[in-house]
Amino acid sequence: MTHTEFVSAYGAGKIKIQIDPASAARYISARLLLPLVMMPVIGIGIALALTGHIWAGLAIIAAGIIVPRLIKRSAPHFILTQALQDEKIYGEVTRAGILQITLL
Repeated sequence: MTHTEFVSAYGAGKIKIQIDPASAARYISARLLLPLVMMPVIGIGIALALTGHIWAGLAIIAAGIIVPRLIKRSAPHFILTQALQDEKIYGEVTRAGILQITLL
């Protein structure tokens, strides 16, 4: 199914879409480089906590842990939205088996 057929069929409600949440989370994590962002943020939080700014440091550490998890949790919605807008991402996620389409 081409991207334009996918977009028009989705808009008309002629297809059922299944997105694997675990695969979607891995895809988004790799695409956004979440581990590489999370590590420095947590490091900054630890540095702040050790230099006397305990509450600010703990807040940044918590944000460094919680925000990537929230992003991974919303990965299926993000992938669907991006697949509808971008033909390249649609091709990537369908080839990877993250997005599966069933005709109704």
